[in-house]
Amino acid sequence: MDSKELIIEAGRTENQYWKDLWRYRELFYFLAWRDILVRYKQTAIGVTWSLIRPFLTMVVFTVVFGKLAKLPSEGAPYPILVFAAMLPWQFFASALAECSESLISNANLISKVYFPRLIVPASAVIVSFVDFLMSGTIMLALMAWYNFVPSWRILTLPIFILIAFAASMGVGLWLSALNVKYRDFRYVVPFLVQFGLYISPVGFSSSLVPEQWRMLYSLNPMVGVIDGFRWAILGGKSTIYLPGFAISMVLVGLLLASGVWYFRKTERTFADVI
Repeated sequence: MDSKELIIEAGRTENQYWKDLWRYRELFYFLAWRDILVRYKQTAIGVTWSLIRPFLTMVVFTVVFGKLAKLPSEGAPYPILVFAAMLPWQFFASALAECSESLISNANLISKVYFPRLIVPASAVIVSFVDFLMSGTIMLALMAWYNFVPSWRILTLPIFILIAFAASMGVGLWLSALNVKYRDFRYVVPFLVQFGLYISPVGFSSSLVPEQWRMLYSLNPMVGVIDGFRWAILGGKSTIYLPGFAISMVLVGLLLASGVWYFRKTERTFADVI
C-alpha cells in the first residue's frame, strides 16, 4: 500500500503570506471570539474575574505603597496612579500567558490545515485586549469616585495603547514560538510575569528611581509604556523621562520586529513538532 504524506505549505513568496493574513481574517475572528466565549464559561462569576484581579492588586499596592510607605502620587489619588499602570501591565502579562500556550492549545488545527500561524498568537492578544477594555471600566469608576477629571492628554491614550499592543505582540510571538520547541517555557512565563511586576513601576512612580539609574531602568520596555499611560491619564505633575522613554520605544520596536522574524522563521516546523 502506498503511503500518503500530508504536506502543509505556505505561500511561496513573502507577499503571498501577508496576503494570506487578510484572506484568513475570518479564522482570526473565529479564534478570538471562541476564546473570549470560553475564557470564563465554567466559572461562577464569569467575566468578573477580569475585573477582580487588577482591582485587588491595585488595593494591595495602594495600601503598601500609598498608605504604609506614603510614596508620592504625582498629584493624583494613589489608587488612580496605581491603576493607570495596572491597565497596560495586566494587558501585557495576560497576553504573554495567552500567547505562550496559543499554538499548543490549537495543535489539532495547526497539524491538519494551512493558514498563517501568526493568526493564532494575534488572536490571543486580542482576547487579552478585551480584558483590558473591561478593566478600563474600573478606571472610569475610580475617576468618578475621586472626582478626578483628566486633562487634554487623555486624547493621546490611543497612542500608548498601540505601543502596549506592540510590546505584548512582540514578546508574545517569541514565547509562542519558543514554547512549541521548548515546553519549559510554560513554567518560565509565570516567573517572568511575577518578576516583571516587581521591576516595573506599577505600585510606584518611576520618578522615584534615582537619576543615575533611570536609563538602565528604562531597558525594561514596560517602563516607557506605563509612564506613557500615566502621563496621558494623570496629567498635571506626571512627566515622561524622554531619554528613557525613547529607549523603551526602540526596544518595543525591536521586540516586535524580531518576534515577527523569529516566528516566521520557525513556523514552518510547527506542524512537525507540535
